[in-house]
Amino acid sequence: MIRLRKTSWKTTDWIFCLASFVMTASISFQAPPGVSAASAAAGKAEVKIDNFSFSPAALKVKAGTQITWTNGDDIPHTVVSDVQAFKSKVLATGEKFTFTADKPGTYSYSCSIHPNMTGKVVVE
Repeated sequence: MIRLRKTSWKTTDWIFCLASFVMTASISFQAPPGVSAASAAAGKAEVKIDNFSFSPAALKVKAGTQITWTNGDDIPHTVVSDVQAFKSKVLATGEKFTFTADKPGTYSYSCSIHPNMTGKVVVE
């Protein structure tokens, strides 16, 4: 039979508590559904067009981030800024549109073919 010292139980308990805390904290600090924060180091963000919606519907990025929309629907869509900051051609299934967000601000956009499809990019 192997005997464990009392201190090893305390160390194990401490490690378990620390791991539990880290896991709880990482779950608590996640972005709410539908909102994505692009990594500053990556400099790229993606929005998927599927089921007549943009996902994520709201995106927060740093200035200089390259944003790519990809049409995953079986029907064509567009990506058009409300203030005409960007405008895609009609995107067929699998086609992409890329915009580099250089200026800080909030850019609301929609599909000009299906105006009920809306999204927003916040550039910091």
